[in-house]
This record gives sequence, structure tokens and C-alpha cells, in this order.
Amino acid sequence: MKVERKYKISLWRGLQLMMLALLLLLPQGAAAITKQNADDCYRKGNYQQAIADYTTLLKQGVSADLYYNLGNAYYRSDNIAKAILCYERALLLAPGDKDIRFNLQFANSKTIDKITPENEIIFVTWYKSLINLASVDTWAHISVVSIILALLLALVYLFSSRVALRKTGFFGGLALLFVFLLTTLFASQQKSALENRCGAIIMSPSVVVKQSPVNNATDAFVLHEGTRVDITDNGMKGWKGIRLADGREGWIKSTSIELI
Repeated sequence: MKVERKYKISLWRGLQLMMLALLLLLPQGAAAITKQNADDCYRKGNYQQAIADYTTLLKQGVSADLYYNLGNAYYRSDNIAKAILCYERALLLAPGDKDIRFNLQFANSKTIDKITPENEIIFVTWYKSLINLASVDTWAHISVVSIILALLLALVYLFSSRVALRKTGFFGGLALLFVFLLTTLFASQQKSALENRCGAIIMSPSVVVKQSPVNNATDAFVLHEGTRVDITDNGMKGWKGIRLADGREGWIKSTSIELI
């Protein structure tokens, strides 16, 4: 009986030690990859490890900063297509970030295809630039603050006995109501752009764009890696209808592109 009891005690202690070892290992594994570690790898020139670390961190939660850093690591590794893809994703999350936009333009200058966008009405260009000054969260915050201030000014207008304050409440409230409506519209369009992504990047070294979604269709033109396209049709299995910024359209194999 004593021998059996000692055996049970030693077995229990062994299990306790194993559980303790696992508990000690789990936090270390979870904390093994941090943004600081990834940044350190990038600064030391260990770009492949930085890419692996940033990719792992993005699986835990996306952010413009992580996509931006991942794009930089890909660029340093001479993978221009992946760098452009990451910069585009970062720009979707932070459209007003000048560093992201600059790096994207610089990476685009390294691609083979030089696409000249179609001319558009200057008002449309100005409107797009205005929307892209801030992210959806920033526009939403401005919207909330402006409606709160508008309501406060409405109270001033309703309950103040002084004419000057009533005028301030009335016209200030109208102005802030306009800001609320405008920023709500901007936030809605930014959110729509995030949820209904149609942009994609060519990932294959070169791709023949077809006039119709069949292998033996007539060739339309050739595109190379890193070029951005907009998906216009998802209806054909294995194919995507695409459109370039210069207006050209065609069909491409789904495996040749990656969605932004």
C-alpha cells in the first residue's frame, strides 16, 4: 500500500510539473512575436523574418501601420507586387497618410506597366481627395462631435434671451448640422470602400488579358506584376472581369491577382 501510494504521489507530482512547464511555455509562445520584434528584424535587415512576423501580427488584427511596415519589408526584399498590395491595403485603412501614399507611388514607379488614368471632371477629383483626407473612424468621430455641438447650440438658440447668443446658436447649429451630414456621408463612403473592395494587384510576372473568359479567346493586352486593376465581374468561375485606370477592359485568370 505504501509503495502504491508513493507511486501515485510521484505520478501526481510529475503531472503537476508538466502542467507548470506548459503554463510557462504558453505565455512565451504567445509573446514571442511582437511588433517590436518585427521592427527590430526590419532594422537589422532581416527582412524575411520581419515579413513572417508582420504577417503573423496581421492575423491577430489588421492595422495600417502593420500593412505599411510589411510593405516596406517586401520592398526591401525586391518583391514589388507584394509591397504595392500591402501599401494599397494600408491606404484603405488610412487614406490620409502621406507616408503610405508616397511609398505606394514610389513602388508603382518601379512597375513595368505605366497606366495613364482617364481624365475625369475636376470636381470628382477634388471630392475624392476630400474624402481621402481621413479614415472612416476619423470622419465618424467628427460626425459625432459635430452633432453634439449642433444640439448644444440648438439649446442655446431655444433658451437664450440674448439676441446675439440666439443668432450664434441658430447659424452655428446649422453649420455644424451641415458638417455632420457631410462627414457622415464621407464615413459611409469610406466604409463602403472597405467592405466592397474591388481593387486587385497583378501578382504573376506577366499575364495575358483575354477579351472573353475562355482560354482560347483573343488576347487583349498583357499586364505585369504590381499593376492595379479593378474587378468588374465575378460571375465566371476561375476568371475575373477587370478594368484598368485608362479604361481598358478584359478577362484574367483569378489566380493571377490578389484582392486588395
